[in-house]
Amino acid sequence: MLTVSFSGIDGSGKTTQIRLLRSRLEQCGLRVRVLSFWDDVAMLRPIREKICHGVFKGDRGVGAPSAPIAKKDKNVRSPWLTLVRLSLYSLDAVSVCRTMRRVLRSDLDFVIFDRYIYDQLANLNLRNPLIRLYLRLIACCVPRPDVSFVLDAIPIRARERKPEYPVEFLEEARAAYLRLNDLIGKIVVIPPMPPERVECEVRANLPAQAPHVALRGLETDAFPECKAG
Repeated sequence: MLTVSFSGIDGSGKTTQIRLLRSRLEQCGLRVRVLSFWDDVAMLRPIREKICHGVFKGDRGVGAPSAPIAKKDKNVRSPWLTLVRLSLYSLDAVSVCRTMRRVLRSDLDFVIFDRYIYDQLANLNLRNPLIRLYLRLIACCVPRPDVSFVLDAIPIRARERKPEYPVEFLEEARAAYLRLNDLIGKIVVIPPMPPERVECEVRANLPAQAPHVALRGLETDAFPECKAG
């Protein structure tokens, strides 16, 4: 089995790449499951949603170019909220361990995580040495996917695709994701590029990052557009 995670700022193209990868793998006859971190892993979700919408008065739903919204959750910062986040992310880490154990006992060939614990950690102030210590502890405790991707994106372009957070916050979040790679390593950062080239980069990194996994049917012929690159 191969486990893969996709992380990055909102609007970076994670949903598109997950859909493309899943489609390619299923075309090859592989058994694939996509797990959403928020829906399938995160703890105390109802309480967290009540805080976001009831206390912070953030908009519900998913932003679109024709219907922008203003979310207020991870972009709300305060000392007390940082303490709450540390507690919640610790619970999420426990849930990640349990989820990964269930995944590894299944008969699936591929499990794709739509976001991972890394996306939670990117919400913290990584300039703080105590936060960095916490981050490293969590990273050591949770199992790593076989391949972890961070899809980098230009914040202003990402917001055009998914208008939910201010550009200033997206710029901070982007820097945090890149800093995550420096702090814990073994994350494949794919730079901003057209979706078809991102797909090729994802494909190119799968066997290199997990040579012990037998990717049945996942020959280069399944990705003909990548041959010319």
